Amino acid sequence: MKYNATTLTKIEKLITEANYIIRNERGNFMSGYCILEQKRVLVLNKFLSTEGKINTLLEIIPQLHLEQQILSADSSKTLLEVLNTASLNSNA
Repeated sequence: MKYNATTLTKIEKLITEANYIIRNERGNFMSGYCILEQKRVLVLNKFLSTEGKINTLLEIIPQLHLEQQILSADSSKTLLEVLNTASLNSNA
């Protein structure tokens, strides 16, 4: 998986299709993000770089309950890539 703006857009589209909202806000987030599960909102530190946002979203997605059947084919493929990348990173 490449760490560029196109990849970030694909991951954000995946999360949006899963009925989550992504907000980029200022704040002192120890981990770079905050999840408001009841409201299905992800708050990212707006000062993160593109690579930082991608890494943060890769860390968050396995924690979310995403229903693959509501995703488009492209987003479903992106989800599989993300989960594969996340599992590779956790085994390293």
